[in-house]
Amino acid sequence: MVSLDEARRVVLDGCRPLSPVRWPLGVADRCVTAESVSSPGAVPPFDNSAMDGYAVRADDVRSAGPDAPVSLVVVATVLAGHPCDLAIGPGQCARIMTGAPMPAGVDAVVPVEQTTTGSWDPASSGGDDGIVGVFQAVDVGAHVRRAGEDVQRGDEVVGRSVVLNPARLGVLAGAGRATVLVHPRPRVGVFTTGDELVAAPWPLAPGQIRDTNRTVLLALLAREGFDPVDLGRIPDDRGALTAAVNSGVRSCDALVTTGGVSMGQVDLVRVVLDELGDMTWMQVAIKPAKPFAFGVVRRGRGGRPVPVFGLPGNPVSSAISFELLARPGLRRLAGFADHELVRPPVRARVLGALARRPDGKVHYARVMLSADPESGWVVRSAGGQGSHQLSALAAANALAVLPDGDGADDGELVEVIPFDATILS
Repeated sequence: MVSLDEARRVVLDGCRPLSPVRWPLGVADRCVTAESVSSPGAVPPFDNSAMDGYAVRADDVRSAGPDAPVSLVVVATVLAGHPCDLAIGPGQCARIMTGAPMPAGVDAVVPVEQTTTGSWDPASSGGDDGIVGVFQAVDVGAHVRRAGEDVQRGDEVVGRSVVLNPARLGVLAGAGRATVLVHPRPRVGVFTTGDELVAAPWPLAPGQIRDTNRTVLLALLAREGFDPVDLGRIPDDRGALTAAVNSGVRSCDALVTTGGVSMGQVDLVRVVLDELGDMTWMQVAIKPAKPFAFGVVRRGRGGRPVPVFGLPGNPVSSAISFELLARPGLRRLAGFADHELVRPPVRARVLGALARRPDGKVHYARVMLSADPESGWVVRSAGGQGSHQLSALAAANALAVLPDGDGADDGELVEVIPFDATILS
């Protein structure tokens, strides 16, 4: 057997980031940047109002109070997108709406609620020569968004190897960018193998089981931000398997298969992948998910090598093999930085016990991780730990790492891998 670290090293050595492409911002969410971007100008580009109200000189309203409002002459109305050419003098003010440029001569904004008008229609162009009473003093800069307050000219707004999210895409748009250079989301094909598999809702014949692995893996790929491709269920037929692999490598950036990767004499997946690609077949010293295969199949002679992940067929083994081995490789394809390939573990205290037997392997127990006000992070078993017991995995939100031995007793600290970073937030 090989260690998990050794198996993961084989995977990462065979996965290289996909070549960068320039994509519109609208389709780049969850992609990893292949460039750093600096802002060509300040954001916002000019001083503007943060409120609907009146642009004033702070000195003019310094004595204003609820019982002694200061009267100002309204000489202009300033709307968003329409700068005011008039300079505001002492004793004067301008109606102003949120986002509108600050006129010359003023240095603060009084919200409309703090004036005697109480409300007004910013779309109205009338009444610029009226009088408004201000009953709240304001400091210089009150309710004013300064030019460059968010981003200064030349600031790096998004770095290289950063995962884009809606806010970062908005920052790029604010910096005047319509496109960004990214590593594309890997297009990952999934097919399951085995004559015993039946897709829901078809009735089961004797000896048949439901195909759950494809559903789980396609959902895991989508959750990771990859583009999953359902390549279907492939029977235990050499010709059908060969056609499925060849079709998959032509249309996808990576392939994930389940079943047929152990030591059985009828494991045709092994036969076909050995014929088509350069594969490494491993028995990894973990439980579940001991059998695992990884290699590359080229897109035709001299074509790009397409990584192929051969996962075991048992449902829990397949999902955990994806988590521990396939996910890091696919994230490297997507351009993630090395420190982001594997989920960071936490330490948690066991409630009850997590039992196991010595067998030379590291066990990954399905557990429920939660925060306790007194003990910090705590874990308890999520249920049955068999590699076929998918219901326990469905109840779990983390994996407890149990080194070879007898497991962990009540109150003992163990290393835990959360499935989702939001658990820790």
